[in-house]
Amino acid sequence: MADKSQSTRKIKIGLLGSTGRVGRLLIDEILACAEATLSVIFVREKLDFPQILQNGQNLQSEQNPQNTIVTNDLDTLIKSCEVIIDFSSKQGTASLLSALKSATDSSESKSPACVIGTTGLDKEDFALMESLGKRVPILYAANMSLGVATLCKVVEEVARKLQSADIEISEIHHRFKKDAPSGTALALAHSCAKGRGSKSQNFITDRVSAGARQSGQISITSLRGGDVAGRHTVGFYLDGEYLEFTHNATSRATFAKGALACALWLSKQNPKLYCIDDMLANNS
Repeated sequence: MADKSQSTRKIKIGLLGSTGRVGRLLIDEILACAEATLSVIFVREKLDFPQILQNGQNLQSEQNPQNTIVTNDLDTLIKSCEVIIDFSSKQGTASLLSALKSATDSSESKSPACVIGTTGLDKEDFALMESLGKRVPILYAANMSLGVATLCKVVEEVARKLQSADIEISEIHHRFKKDAPSGTALALAHSCAKGRGSKSQNFITDRVSAGARQSGQISITSLRGGDVAGRHTVGFYLDGEYLEFTHNATSRATFAKGALACALWLSKQNPKLYCIDDMLANNS
């Protein structure tokens, strides 16, 4: 007979970036999830749980239904959950990775798994992520949408088939997005390069200074305006014909749902640096 306590146990989720656009929606998703509990929230400034809820779109209760800890101490965040979901900023993610490294270096207790959806990270951030992945499960994705993950696989295959096509990627996001090109546009560019068997990461992001197109170039154009959640188009242009593949995000809730699905999956995995494709492959 199955152990009922095991079947109903909820995964303790910690959240970094709770006051951001996706973070606010993540609170909604976690509180409504039968498989998870919102164990701890990290905030940079002193806020109590009702204040955080008031930033949300759907939650109006001034209660704390899951006795969630609100803290501005990263060590408390790390010790109070099983999986951290990070949708903060480059600085926030770098601080989290550093704190996780210190925790894994100095403690024999199990450190939490970590789902990271922050964009604008640099080589040092990814190197530390890779190192930490040897000790704790980490999943990084520039976009938590299952549709984008599928699009990456599609354009990789098309790039493999259409070696002579000129590849142009365009992306548009809301006026407040800081990094450009978007992490998703870069992920799509990497997929196209992989399909062509190229290891080059020197994508063209300024067509004016780049001049006339050279053979094999992958170009990215970024636009910012309005409240667009995210639109990415990958075009393969040949003489006399072209193919375009577009993904439209109509709601940021898509990213929140995807991140929570990743967290639940990651809680059962061994230490490694994962991508969203790993989760999709295991669930297929």
